[in-house]
Amino acid sequence: MGMRLARVDYAGLLDHVFSALGRGKGGWIITANLDFLRRYHLDHGARALYDQADVRVVDGMPLVWALALQGQAPPGRVAGSSLIWRICERAAKEGRSVYLLGGDPAANERAAEVLPSTYPGLVIAGRSSPMFSSPPTAAELAPTLEELARVRPDVLLVGLGSPKQEQLIGALRERLPATWMIGVGISFSFVAGHVRRAPPWLRVLGLEWVHRLAQEPRRLARRYLVHDLPFAARLFASAANQRLRGGGDDPGAVR
Repeated sequence: MGMRLARVDYAGLLDHVFSALGRGKGGWIITANLDFLRRYHLDHGARALYDQADVRVVDGMPLVWALALQGQAPPGRVAGSSLIWRICERAAKEGRSVYLLGGDPAANERAAEVLPSTYPGLVIAGRSSPMFSSPPTAAELAPTLEELARVRPDVLLVGLGSPKQEQLIGALRERLPATWMIGVGISFSFVAGHVRRAPPWLRVLGLEWVHRLAQEPRRLARRYLVHDLPFAARLFASAANQRLRGGGDDPGAVR
């Protein structure tokens, strides 16, 4: 459906990020799930925004299945909720710093305690949970820009949900060219233990969304049931059609 994705697993992605940090170069990672792809396909503004990222990885089993159906299966899923742990573990080993931006204030604070206690040596450069509009205004950005310019984190984790977190990253990245930035959605709440993540077997089956829906039905029902499920059907039909037309062998479609 037009989105270009990195054919990479966790290890390859971490090697790429920390190798770039060693050269003084930052970047932007998007962990694309079904809802990201739906927005990308239907909204020209979202497409332009997501295309600015340096790396888009496959987060979400429907995308893994669609790529397999299309004949271009990736090495596996790179879930943002798991990536936050892995990137902090690697940062601790390499003496790199991490900044936690956004999310529920209590979850942000608790995550800033949990992560360094889990990975001794991890440097938390700072944390904050300011309010931002969608997109953020210059007045809203100013204090955060000042803080980030002062502490210069190696990795910036932004937990605001999409597309707000991507709008914020797009506004920040030029001022922090040596920082890697990743939108992590609700992951601070997972780390803090304030929201329970689905058990591994549900994730493998691609039913993590059912677990999330059961926890927050009022907030997520429309997104999952009205928007995402019908779009999943379109996605699989598109992938099958691409395979039939021979598009699955195009090495440029996924990289």
